[in-house]
Amino acid sequence: MVKVTAGKDEPERCNQGFTVAASAVASGVSVSLWLTGEAAWFAVPGRASDFSLPHAAPLEDLLTSVLALGAVTVCSQCAARRDIAPDDVITGIRIAGAATFVAEVMSDDTRALVY
Repeated sequence: MVKVTAGKDEPERCNQGFTVAASAVASGVSVSLWLTGEAAWFAVPGRASDFSLPHAAPLEDLLTSVLALGAVTVCSQCAARRDIAPDDVITGIRIAGAATFVAEVMSDDTRALVY
């Protein structure tokens, strides 16, 4: 599980989380990427393509690879604070709350990283 809490406000920390999640997926690891805080915006179509960081893989590509082989979730409270509804997010991304997060973290093989 990788939890990204930063967005365009902290681009380096944000990109690190997406890079770790995409690298894990590419290595065959089961990945659940959680977008919280300002990172919640990247669940909205077009937002990841508007992000850039020198010497880093495009965020849109990283998100696409995680979504293709893993799970992506937006924190329900974070989405609500930004008026992001289920119909507003990229197909395949879900909005879920703390109980779902805790259930995933407590599963047997889960390790969590927070960025």
